[in-house]
Amino acid sequence: MSAPAPAPRTYRYYDFILGAFVCVLLCSNLIGPAKVASVHLPVIGEFTFGAGVLFFPISYVFGDILTEVYGYARARRVIWSGLTALVFASIMATVVVKLPPAAGWHGQEAYESIFGQTPRIVFASITAFFLGEFVNSYTLAKMKLWTNGNALWSRIIGSTIMGEGVDCLVFYPAAFLGVWETQLVITVMVSNYVMKVVWEILATPLTYRVVAALKRAEHEDYYDRDTQFTPFTLRT
Repeated sequence: MSAPAPAPRTYRYYDFILGAFVCVLLCSNLIGPAKVASVHLPVIGEFTFGAGVLFFPISYVFGDILTEVYGYARARRVIWSGLTALVFASIMATVVVKLPPAAGWHGQEAYESIFGQTPRIVFASITAFFLGEFVNSYTLAKMKLWTNGNALWSRIIGSTIMGEGVDCLVFYPAAFLGVWETQLVITVMVSNYVMKVVWEILATPLTYRVVAALKRAEHEDYYDRDTQFTPFTLRT
C-alpha cells in the first residue's frame, strides 16, 4: 500500500495577502483612472499623470512578496484571483452603466464618466495586467535561483523593470494608439513607467521588512527549482 499524500502546506498570512492584492488591484483600476492629476515639481515643472499610477505599483509589491516568500505557483493563484476579480468588476460596471436610469435620478452622466470605460481600454488593462504580473513573478523567481537567494533588492527592482515595462508597452498603445497623438501616447507611457519603477525603488526598504517578517512567521523561503512556469494552471 502506498503512503498517503502529504497534506498541503497551510500558511497564516497567505490568504490575507491575496485579499489585499485583489483590493489594491480593483481600487487602482476602478477609482484611479477616473482622475487625471497635475502637480508642479521643482526643475521638472508641471507633471500630469493618471491618479491610479500612485497606487497600482502596490500590486507589484505584493507580487514580489508573494513570489519571494511563497513561490511562483502560489503567486500564480493570486494573479488569477486578481484577474477574475478584474474581469467581473469590468462586466459589472458595463452592465450597471447600461441600465436605464430612473426618471428622478440625475447621476447617469457622472456615473458614465467614472465607470463607463470603453471595451478597448478594459481589454488593454486586463491584458496588460495579466502579462505584466506574470513577467514580474517569473523574473523574480528565476533571479532568486540565479542569485541563490542573495541581493533581494536586485530581484525586486529587476522584476519591476521587466513587469512594469511589459505592462506599459501593452496597455498604452493598445488603449490609446490612434485615439491620442502617437507622441502623447509615448510621453505618457514613458513618464508613467518611470514613476512606477521609482515608486518600487522607494518601497524597497519596506518590501525587505515585510519579506523578512513573513519568512519568519511562515517558516518559508521558497525556491522555484522544480516549478512549472506556465501561467495556465492553478497547481501549487
